[in-house]
Amino acid sequence: MRRKPGQLLDLEAQILAVAVDQLVAGETPEIHGFALAKRLADRDGSKKLTAHGTLYKALARLEDAGLLSSRWEEHEPAEVAGRPRRRLYRVTSGGQAALAVHGEASVERAPVMNNSIEPA
Repeated sequence: MRRKPGQLLDLEAQILAVAVDQLVAGETPEIHGFALAKRLADRDGSKKLTAHGTLYKALARLEDAGLLSSRWEEHEPAEVAGRPRRRLYRVTSGGQAALAVHGEASVERAPVMNNSIEPA
């Protein structure tokens, strides 16, 4: 089954939610892939990281759709830390809007629970 244009997969919505949470908390607006994977694991309480291929394919789809932007970090911080440069991702205003729409659609799709008690 194909998804409708503009419809987010759950993983994509979770990625955008982490990026928005970071903005709201006043943290740096950019996040790299491994930090993102750790935050996703913390959110669902599993401590199991999203697979590398799965995460980066979702990030690429979000960037292609204009919901995230990215850039390579400068050389110097990576050299000082003795590691490769990181790709840094930032949620766009379009990503924030898409997440809001996804949240509204999720609420509309949620089953309504009937809590009424039937007479015996």
